[in-house]
Amino acid sequence: MNTDITNLDAAKARELEHAHHLEMKTFGFWIYLMSDLVIFSVLFATFAVHGKNYAGGPTPQQLYDIPYLFVETMFLLVSSVTYGLSMVAMQHNNKKMVLVGLVITFLLGLGFVSMEIHEFYGMIMSNAGPDRSGYLSSFFTLVGTHGTHVSFGLLWMGIMMYQVVKRGFTAEVRSRLMRLSLFWHFLDIVWVGVFTVVYLLGWMGVS
Repeated sequence: MNTDITNLDAAKARELEHAHHLEMKTFGFWIYLMSDLVIFSVLFATFAVHGKNYAGGPTPQQLYDIPYLFVETMFLLVSSVTYGLSMVAMQHNNKKMVLVGLVITFLLGLGFVSMEIHEFYGMIMSNAGPDRSGYLSSFFTLVGTHGTHVSFGLLWMGIMMYQVVKRGFTAEVRSRLMRLSLFWHFLDIVWVGVFTVVYLLGWMGVS
């Protein structure tokens, strides 16, 4: 009897220690997101300083295709909704719907990155690369940094889809999916800022 009680206490202790470990990982990830926020704040500030330094080169009105950028933006915003639906499905232990949501999110994110690469390629081919002016240098740095984050998010998402298939909804998998959710929604918020400050205000001649 005493042995059973001791084993039960040991199991509870291990469970509490594991839960604490996952909480610390989540806390550490919040710190990472705050550091990322600082990085993007610096890049936004740099763009604000150089946003009108065209050096005789092309201006936002000449470069931006707003309808194209709107479609690109919708890809990312809708992907945030589909990821959120995946998290709802996870709470109901619906493995199939979680995977469906993650696949759709991945495809939308991939579409976003593909459109951004196409935009960059077109600008560089028309002699509007990052070395053309201070404006374009700060533009490529800010938008490219965000795009790089999205690309890493897609890699992480692919890994998580594999883990859901192979491991199911273990405590570690749930925690990683939640942290990826924080990362993905964070990138959505940053992109809203990019689309508004860099593209819309730039196209309107305000930034």
